[in-house]
Amino acid sequence: MKMQKTVVIDVVALSTSLIGEHTPFLKDYVTRKRKVSIKPMLPAVTTAVQSTYLTGKWPSEHGIVGNGWYDREDAEVKFWKQSNKLVAGEKIWDKARTADPDFTCSKMFWWYNMYSTADFAVTPRPDYLADGRKIPDCYAHPAELRDYLQKTLGQFPLFQFWGPGANIKSTRWIADASMLTDERHDPTLTLIYLPHLDYCLQKFGPDISLISKELQDIDQVVKELVAFYERKQARVIILSEYGIGPVNNPIHLNRLFREHGLLQIRIERGLELLDAGASKAFAVADHQIAHIYLNDVSLREKVKDLLAKVPGVHWVLDKKEQAERHIDHERSGDLLVMADEHSWFTYYFWLDDAKAPDYARVVDIHKKPGYDPVEMFMTSKLRAAYKLLRKKAGFRYVMDVIPLDATLVKGSHGSLATAPDYYPVLISDQAMDTDGIEATDVYDIIWNSLTQGGY
Repeated sequence: MKMQKTVVIDVVALSTSLIGEHTPFLKDYVTRKRKVSIKPMLPAVTTAVQSTYLTGKWPSEHGIVGNGWYDREDAEVKFWKQSNKLVAGEKIWDKARTADPDFTCSKMFWWYNMYSTADFAVTPRPDYLADGRKIPDCYAHPAELRDYLQKTLGQFPLFQFWGPGANIKSTRWIADASMLTDERHDPTLTLIYLPHLDYCLQKFGPDISLISKELQDIDQVVKELVAFYERKQARVIILSEYGIGPVNNPIHLNRLFREHGLLQIRIERGLELLDAGASKAFAVADHQIAHIYLNDVSLREKVKDLLAKVPGVHWVLDKKEQAERHIDHERSGDLLVMADEHSWFTYYFWLDDAKAPDYARVVDIHKKPGYDPVEMFMTSKLRAAYKLLRKKAGFRYVMDVIPLDATLVKGSHGSLATAPDYYPVLISDQAMDTDGIEATDVYDIIWNSLTQGGY
């Protein structure tokens, strides 16, 4: 079977609420194509949704229960790991290669991109030097693809990919890298991740008056990508993993557990650290969901009752209830908590900001025992400039410019209790159920495009 060239453009956080006068290309494009809503899945977060799209399986089967989880054997919280071996189940490119020996796949910044069986892959991967510095870089397969892309486009702009400096530059680099890879290798299936809207929507919420420029910027990038791939006679699918709705209520579950004597804290250099392995109960926060892990399972009902009384908590799911919603897995929490429409969960566990761990005030997605959207804000541009001067002068420095005010965050995702205007969308030529599709249906839509079905 000869597969049809296809590109899947993941415009992160795109929802019906954002397609309008500030996205003229997308507004016109949907009038010529078919657009449907994707019903949010649990959890509606990046790595879990992408894994469902590419395997056609729920988190209970592929094992990606969030952007991070507690590793019970290592007794460590691990976020944003990169090995594709973490994702169980046959990937769509493996199935396609079986049907068409000439099939190839390019995976451009979709997550779990390292050591997969995709033919071409690029993903963020900074260099961590012995003196503590973090140098922008990326990982690619084959390795020479990294050298070619960075020689042509310049160094991957890691500090514009996440953190206070996140902007359109990183999305533009990914789009350009995708087209260069296509020109060089002509893959059958290309998966492109465009993160730009994630930044402004979490910072400002879906307030069009504050994000109109960001909408125009991403609209232009998508326009150029679509034009490029249409010239290549590729079928185009535009989709998102989730939409982002407005929030105003950060919930600090670990502080609650601490106040009830369930959380264990260590003091090092006068600062506090969460000791997950020694805690009776703790939360791994991930946007609007949190996995609750119990080292003392006899406390399950007590903890469940405690959580159910927290304002802003919509669901508290035990393992049986998780199974009913396709997220029960050995990696998932003993309990899973989902926020209501306007709430989200922080990882914060300290009660005094003066004792917050050193990593709390820096961008450090791997050390924090939970997701931290406050990393997109900055306490002081003057302080950041001073730190950069120290860096340029060759002195040691810590870029401790991240505030500790969770109320700054105005947008979030992950909950199923969200308005339909903020559902993720899928746009293609295929006939689809206008009442909406499940996340697992996206796999079939991509497969139909590859196999020339559904058109």
